[in-house]
Formats: sequence, structure tokens, C-alpha cells
Amino acid sequence: MDAQTLAARYRAYIDCLNRRDWDGLAAHVDPAVSRNGETLGLNGYRAMLEADVRAIPDLSFEIALLVAEPPMVASRLAFDCRPQGLFLGLPVDGRRVRFYENVFYAFRDGRIAEVWSVIDRAAIEAQL
Repeated sequence: MDAQTLAARYRAYIDCLNRRDWDGLAAHVDPAVSRNGETLGLNGYRAMLEADVRAIPDLSFEIALLVAEPPMVASRLAFDCRPQGLFLGLPVDGRRVRFYENVFYAFRDGRIAEVWSVIDRAAIEAQL
């Protein structure tokens, strides 16, 4: 898969997330997907995303930066949202916060097989 096709696959995945098309995740995510070294599998990955949306009802994934070099994608995702209650252990309680997540993805057979994610918690703390 070339870089342009890989970038298009990633954008389709982000669209899937933003539409909350949980049944469509299987087209984008490997059945044995891992995140930050922990194997979640597709069901666990879906459960994680569904929990994120419950905690952050206005969650929207916006690509701020995207680099595709097969089989890897690096993305900087921008968030502008109002998490409910605690978020990353911080008492956000519905206040609007803006932050970034830096994520690397390894694709296998056209689907996301490994994810490494770091959220800019310090940016959230500074806004509280």
C-alpha cells in the first residue's frame, strides 16, 4: 500500500470514529489490535472508544497533522470538547478543554494492528 492510499485509509478510520460507526470498525482495525503494548482485540478497542464517547459526548477526532510512511501512520489529533466528571484523573466536570493526542499506528493488511498514544495531559491541566 502506498503512502497516499494509507493516508486515505486512516482518514476513513477517523470518519468512522466521528460517525460512531462501531460496527464498521472491523474494516479499519485488526482483530488482534494492541494499544500502548496491551492487546485489546477488536472488541476491547471498540469498548474503549465507546467508553470515551460516554465520558465525552461531544468527542470529535480532528486530524491536525498526518504523516504516512507505509506501514506506519503518525497523527496529531486535535480535540476541543467537554469531558464529563474526571478525565485522565483530572476534574474537568464538563468544562471545555482543548488538547492534542500524538498517535502512531502500524497497519497490517490494510488495518490498524498497533497503536501508540500519548495525550497532552499538561495542556488540560493548564486549562483547569
